[in-house]
Amino acid sequence: MSKKFYITSPIFYPNGELHIGHAYTMVVCDIFARYHRLMEEDTYFLTGADENSAKIEKTAAARGVGVGPFLDDMTDQFKKLFADIGASYDQFIRTSDQKVHWPGAQAVWKRLVDVGDIYKSAYKGLYCPDCEAFYTEKDLVDGNCPFHHKPPQVIEEENYFFKLSKYTERIKKAIETGELEVMPVSRKNEILAQLGRGLDDVSFSRPAKTLGRGIPVPGDDSQIIYVWCDALVNYISALGYGTGNDELFKKFWPADVHVLGKDILRFHAAIWPGMLLSAGLPLPKRILVHGLIMSGGKKMSKSIGNTIDPKVLLDEYGKDAFRYYVARHIPLFDDGEMTMDIFKESYNAGLANGVGNLTNRIMKMAEMNLAEPVAIPKKSIPQNFKDAFESFDLNKAADIIWTEIGAMDLFIQENQPFKLIKEDKEKAIEIIKGLVVRLYTVGRMLNPILPETSDKIKAVVKKNKMPTEALFLRK
Repeated sequence: MSKKFYITSPIFYPNGELHIGHAYTMVVCDIFARYHRLMEEDTYFLTGADENSAKIEKTAAARGVGVGPFLDDMTDQFKKLFADIGASYDQFIRTSDQKVHWPGAQAVWKRLVDVGDIYKSAYKGLYCPDCEAFYTEKDLVDGNCPFHHKPPQVIEEENYFFKLSKYTERIKKAIETGELEVMPVSRKNEILAQLGRGLDDVSFSRPAKTLGRGIPVPGDDSQIIYVWCDALVNYISALGYGTGNDELFKKFWPADVHVLGKDILRFHAAIWPGMLLSAGLPLPKRILVHGLIMSGGKKMSKSIGNTIDPKVLLDEYGKDAFRYYVARHIPLFDDGEMTMDIFKESYNAGLANGVGNLTNRIMKMAEMNLAEPVAIPKKSIPQNFKDAFESFDLNKAADIIWTEIGAMDLFIQENQPFKLIKEDKEKAIEIIKGLVVRLYTVGRMLNPILPETSDKIKAVVKKNKMPTEALFLRK
């Protein structure tokens, strides 16, 4: 039985264009998915859009279009950006999909009802319309939403609730023991601190007249399933849970890793595990929480004027350049810095003068001096590279590749096979052959990070030809 690997991105909110942070999340997910495919594991990569929202209805109305056409257009924009960054996802789920998603959400709801964990009650709460989430007083920062920095609305209505408080200790134990691993440790400690203060029951529905768009509560059409039992369920509804066709669910669940930003940690490390425990379903194995891309030491913001449009970046430098920067220069578990000047400098040093120049040098010597392509060993990926990926140390994996690129450059300078060929042809040819094998290995290792570049390197090695054009033109 082959190993399986199931990785998910968050499902993104289609209320506006995606920004560089979304592109970053998707590249991280894609790199890990491609690595596990490279290891010949049965891999499934899920992404999608969170489409059930009153705010989306308002945005569509403001643009003078229907909700359906608006969502279709936004989905097309998402998929275009994902294609531009080379994201090789297996499924794009939409929570408005009544055939794929709704059965799973309603099936989970029924499971929670069956075990007595859903109840109805009047509710007066603090609601942030931008988050579309309720908060308690202790969640607020100086009386404001912790993410939008505005005072929440006071809303009073009758909703269904989920007994999340019942599962506080079980969730805490799962995280403490590593049954549910939260990475990095700082985020693990953050969620454990929240669990230590105790979890409150959470509102699980809202009146249909208020929420408008969404999945009806089974047996009560006056209520709409609220975001937790809607959006979070995408991770299993996409696999067929609740549809009667659950082969993918049986094969891939539990998820090997949910990749997400720190602003939605509580949802994934408290509410989602509580739901799964209540429903009697396995917990995901791991939650990987990445940092933010900063610019000039500050969070990117249109009001500050330090945003970087991913479309502009991709048009100028290409997808592999963006992927390289993410893998090599953004610390996965901390906030990272990106400006156009830093990006250009990195591009020239690591790509144009790095892997691009090395490929040209080696393949020029090979084409001029080797009668036929070099025989390539089938398994040549170093163990330390595998170890880095298995421990989710993306930056270390990238550094291993560029350390090898630097070592090969130094080896060429010290041995000068292009000169040695005139004095000791046999020895020079053996050196060149060895360099070609090492270059092919670099090409293999680049597969998850720079898929286009990887394919080009492996192709020229197999043909024993120089690239017809430079892999990366200096900017």
